[in-house]
Amino acid sequence: IALTRLARWYDEVDKSGFLTFGRVARSIQVHYLNIINFFERRSTNAASEAFNARIKAFRAQFRGVKDKAFFLYRLTKLYA
Repeated sequence: IALTRLARWYDEVDKSGFLTFGRVARSIQVHYLNIINFFERRSTNAASEAFNARIKAFRAQFRGVKDKAFFLYRLTKLYA
């Protein structure tokens, strides 16, 4: 059902002739499998994005780290 509705929306946008929707429509066309996956399974990458944000914040606290192995060790102990 979601794939059909997405295809209809894409066709309506294409027929409307609005150039501003062209970029959005192309982006949706490229990523339609991930979009459909969300509606079927309600799965997102929010958990991995939050984890990446935590890593960036941790890394920002320790600028200029010389011992990379120890930094990665601490990272795994804190967030694993």
